[in-house]
Amino acid sequence: MLTKYRTLLGVMSLLVLKPVFADPQTITGAGATFPYPLYVKWAQAYQQQTNVNVNYQPIGSGGGIQQIKAKTVDFGASDKPLSNADLQQNNLTQFPTAVGGVVVVVNLKNLAHPLTLSGPVLADIYLGNIKQWNDAKISALNPGIQLPNQAITVVHRADGSGTTFLFTHYLSQINPTWQTKVGSDTAVAWPVGVGAKGSEGVSAYVQRIPGSIGYVEYAYAHQNHLNFSQLKNQAGEVVSPSLNTFAEAASHAHWSSQNHFAEILTNEPGAHSWPITGATFVLINGQSDISKTTEVLRFFAWGYQHGASIAASLDYVPLPDSAISSIQTEWQKQYGFSASKPNV
Repeated sequence: MLTKYRTLLGVMSLLVLKPVFADPQTITGAGATFPYPLYVKWAQAYQQQTNVNVNYQPIGSGGGIQQIKAKTVDFGASDKPLSNADLQQNNLTQFPTAVGGVVVVVNLKNLAHPLTLSGPVLADIYLGNIKQWNDAKISALNPGIQLPNQAITVVHRADGSGTTFLFTHYLSQINPTWQTKVGSDTAVAWPVGVGAKGSEGVSAYVQRIPGSIGYVEYAYAHQNHLNFSQLKNQAGEVVSPSLNTFAEAASHAHWSSQNHFAEILTNEPGAHSWPITGATFVLINGQSDISKTTEVLRFFAWGYQHGASIAASLDYVPLPDSAISSIQTEWQKQYGFSASKPNV
């Protein structure tokens, strides 16, 4: 089931091999697993056009933040936007690249229809209050479906993860107990469950353990044909994860340079909004080698200009032109980089 994702992992290894062109350049990045399917496809196309290798390691948002602060990579990536204070203290620049969704994956066999869950029920499952799949609260959301009398095994990320931040931020908005007892962050003290590293680890556990439940980014779940649930959103409508439902949630964003483009898009209004939607962000250290920083900006300028169709094919929502224009204006102010002359 994980063949396609492992194939993607192999692509990055190929990208750092010596190409047929002379004097190839390499830029390195690390962080969130959420945008990994997108960045690997962008990198593949970008190398073909420019002879620049992009070596991106999906180690989780927490690791990406640590590495860019330590200047061991040319860019970091996080699905949790950093605060103004944190950015200023560490001389970091932050900008979003795309919007996607987090989905709930389950290992339940022989269901007649896709499983439906709600935010309150999902919070109760991860708090350990709902322990069986045929619990009355789950059954009420799935009339006509025979749910098994089977124990629920909760699976969560064990590493620092922006996917975890989006998931726990949503649960904090939905459930006051979750907000006070657990909260939202890239890593939290989980009340119940087993931990796994990365989306591949979470998915492997869910596929292996009957009756289990976990969460991963949608592009990963879709590519690996994982069973994911529908969710009831803020408007009370049952929605499925898709490019359209992510776009509906993203339509409520107000991208602004004043807060370094930080937007959290969970539990947005709208009849068709997917409730666990989020942007993914790139982090650059202002004290890094300016030539490397310029190469990073060229890559993402290329992604904005030429990578929208790739993003959409992987069910990521490209940023609106107005947001891209504001981001590139900040690049000009801070680094003297003109996206209109990226030398690509």
